[in-house]
Amino acid sequence: MKGKLALCFALLAAAAFSPLHVSAAAPQVSAKAAILVNADDGSVLYAKNEHEHLAIASTTKIMTSLLALEAASADDKTVTITPEMIRVEGSSMYLHAGDRLTLRDLAAGMLAVSGNDAANAAAIAVSGTTDRFADRMNEKAAMLGMKDTHFVTPSGLDDAEHYSSASDMAVLARAALQNDDFAAIVRQKSLKVHFLNPDETRSYINHNKLLSLYPCCTGIKTGFTSKAGRCLVSSAEKDGVRLIAVTLSDPNDWNDHEELLDYGFSRLRSLPIDDSGFQAEANVVGGVRASVAVTGTKGVDAVVGADAELQRTVELPRFVYAPVRAGEVLGSVRYDCDGKTVARTDIIAVRDVGCAVMPKNWFQVFWSGLLSLLSG
Repeated sequence: MKGKLALCFALLAAAAFSPLHVSAAAPQVSAKAAILVNADDGSVLYAKNEHEHLAIASTTKIMTSLLALEAASADDKTVTITPEMIRVEGSSMYLHAGDRLTLRDLAAGMLAVSGNDAANAAAIAVSGTTDRFADRMNEKAAMLGMKDTHFVTPSGLDDAEHYSSASDMAVLARAALQNDDFAAIVRQKSLKVHFLNPDETRSYINHNKLLSLYPCCTGIKTGFTSKAGRCLVSSAEKDGVRLIAVTLSDPNDWNDHEELLDYGFSRLRSLPIDDSGFQAEANVVGGVRASVAVTGTKGVDAVVGADAELQRTVELPRFVYAPVRAGEVLGSVRYDCDGKTVARTDIIAVRDVGCAVMPKNWFQVFWSGLLSLLSG
C-alpha cells in the first residue's frame, strides 16, 4: 500500500485480556495413537503416533453422518428402511423394515447411539449402495487432505482395508464441526427422533459419556470393536478456545481425554480483538475535503499461546483518492504472533468525500469555446 504508515509495537497489555495460564506437563496417554489440536487453525498441541494407520471403529460415522447431513441440506428426503439397509451386525438404533424417517434423523441416530443400521441406511439412501458410498467417503477424505485414510464401510466394522490415523480424524472432526447440524447433534446428551412410520418419537441417549464427565465437552463420537479397541474423538470449548482430541486403541480414553483437554486449555488463550475505538484522519486527494475521518472495527478473537505476545500494526495509506464512501475500507490493523498473522480488522471511512470540481485552465476554456463555435 503506497505510503503506508506502519505503527508497530508489542501489545504488552494483552495479558490484561485473560489471566496468565501456567502450562501443565504434557499428558501421558494410554492410547496407541493420539492427537490434540486447536480446532480453529488445526495447530498441533500434542501428538503420539499421529500418522499410524489404525482401525477406527464407529468414529467412521463422523464421515458417514457428515455426508448424510450435506446431502440432507439439499434434500432431507424421507428414507424407507429396507431389509438390505438393516442387514448389519453391531450397535443399532433398532430400525425395522418399513420404518420411515428423514436422512437427517438417520445421521442423528448414528451419532448418538452409533447405529450401524442407521449408517447403512443413510449410505444406501445417498449413494444407492454401500460400496458407492465408500467411494464418496474416500473422495471427501482426499478433498480434506486425509492422506492416511481409506474407508470401506459406512459403519466402521472391522476390515483390513478400513483405517485412518489420529491426525486424519482430527482433520475430519474440524471439517464436521463446521456443519451446524452436525455440531448441534453431537453436543446433545440425549435426543429425540421422530419417525414418520410408525408415527412416533423415540428418545436416544448419547453414548459419549464425556459430555457428562467433562463440563466443556461439545462432542463428538465414540467407537469400539475388538480389533480397533476403544476409540474416541472429542471436542471442547472454554473461554473462546476450542479443542479437538483423538485417541485410537485407548483402554483409558475418558481419563485421557480429560487430561488432553485440560492440557490444551492450559496452553492457549483467546484475546478479544476490538479496534472500534481507533480514530485517525486520512488525507484525500481531489476531494471536496482535504481529509476524511477513519475508525477501526471489531474483529474475531485471536487464539494464541498462553504466554504469547501480539504485535499490532496499523496499516493506513498517506493519502486516498476521492471519491470516498462512508464505510469504505481504507486500511487495516494487523495482529501478528511469532511471525504469523492471527487477526486483522478493517479501518473504514466515517463519511463520504466527493470529488472536487477543478477550475478549467486556459487551454480547456479555449477548446470548449472552439467546440461550441463548430457545433453552432
